[in-house]
Amino acid sequence: MLDTVTPAVQPFAVQLKTLTDLEGRYQPKLSGLRLIDSTQDNGFRMTTRLRELEVKDLLSLSKFFGFCSETFSLAVSMLDRFLSVMKIQPKHLSCVGLCCFYIAVKASEEEKNVPLANDLIRISQNRFTVSDMIRMEKIIMEKLHWKVKAPTALHFLRLFHGHIQEQLDAESRNILSLDRLEAQLKACHCSFVFSKIKPSLLAMALLCLEAQEQHDPEHANQISEALGSLQQLLNVKDSDLVCVRELVGKCLAEYATTKCSKPNGQRLRWTISGRTARQLKHSYYKITHLPTIPESAS
Repeated sequence: MLDTVTPAVQPFAVQLKTLTDLEGRYQPKLSGLRLIDSTQDNGFRMTTRLRELEVKDLLSLSKFFGFCSETFSLAVSMLDRFLSVMKIQPKHLSCVGLCCFYIAVKASEEEKNVPLANDLIRISQNRFTVSDMIRMEKIIMEKLHWKVKAPTALHFLRLFHGHIQEQLDAESRNILSLDRLEAQLKACHCSFVFSKIKPSLLAMALLCLEAQEQHDPEHANQISEALGSLQQLLNVKDSDLVCVRELVGKCLAEYATTKCSKPNGQRLRWTISGRTARQLKHSYYKITHLPTIPESAS
């Protein structure tokens, strides 16, 4: 049976404790991530570049199908956890990535929206078979001890955002846009550096950077006090928060560039069968780049 961490509607303090208690258990293995980080790109071993390219492909695929943000965040979480405990060859990465994505789809999306494995393979232009996917899914699930729904940065971001909004007046609530924050989080997921950072800290850094970028003198004190209170609850050091906030700022600036936000177009010219085409929304057919981040909170 799949493990879940989705809490019922509970007080903020209870939800926060539930997520933070589980957070450490679902973190990717740091030693495994450091090994990937230090590996030279020789075509035979996993590297940060290959991982980032795979995640960008998964983001484009998620956009293609119109899947929810939770599906993508969960897929990235599983991919990083698996890569941190298993040494895989680059030739197997596409199968591993698509399997993590498919597991996340089945865990997060409504059953009627889950595509057939064969259609998913064809649309993503991979050459392995459904049997290959079934075998790889089993390996992934065993290595992750059947614990799928890990606490992700998206869980923390939504929880923190809701808690902060409750402390603000009506006008101040328009400053921190959840849609924009979630888009920024997706961009951060594409960068390997954030695989080594606690999800709660990443969510906190995103909120602090957004508050800084959308600076509004009239409402700055309310937001600053809410963020400060949250930082104390999380017991986050100023130095750690500043460091991660700077990493987030750099990541978002790079993501906004043409080179970063538009991966290999050939990989995104998916082949769609007639049956699949009839099941998909017409608006998904022309996805040629990664989704952009809204310019402002308005």
